[in-house]
Amino acid sequence: MGAGVTKSGGGGGSRRRRRRSGRAQPMSEINITPFVDVMLVLLIIFMVAAPLLTVGVPIELPKTAATALPSDNEEPLTVTIDAAGGVTIQTTQVPQDQLVSRLRAIAEERSDDRVYLRADGAVPYETVAQIMGALNAGGFSSIGLVTDIGGPSLNAQGN
Repeated sequence: MGAGVTKSGGGGGSRRRRRRSGRAQPMSEINITPFVDVMLVLLIIFMVAAPLLTVGVPIELPKTAATALPSDNEEPLTVTIDAAGGVTIQTTQVPQDQLVSRLRAIAEERSDDRVYLRADGAVPYETVAQIMGALNAGGFSSIGLVTDIGGPSLNAQGN
């Protein structure tokens, strides 16, 4: 990216002779081709890297017809129950007997009492209810259950 140089003069049919016909004058146009090439490469890099940035525990969420909750400025606290019944806060595996004490420590640091509970579809409802009770005992009163969209709808039409 820079100004190029063009040769002036030359043109056949000019009767007036120029003293410095071979003198180079600066070109006032900017070549944006390298800029576009760099931007396209960066775009491809970010498109490939973005899906790799999502970190989580691999679980199979149940599908429902519910819509997504609105997002806030603070990153939401996520508690995950995997198929084996293991509990994970964000990305840290936590034993169930230490869950309430860890949640209380986290609740003291956070301004929002909202928590998202992700549970594998194979986990018994009893386990989910016990973890919800632990979340409530830990100081989180607003619990959102995370599901995948596109599941069965329970309306009168049956779709």
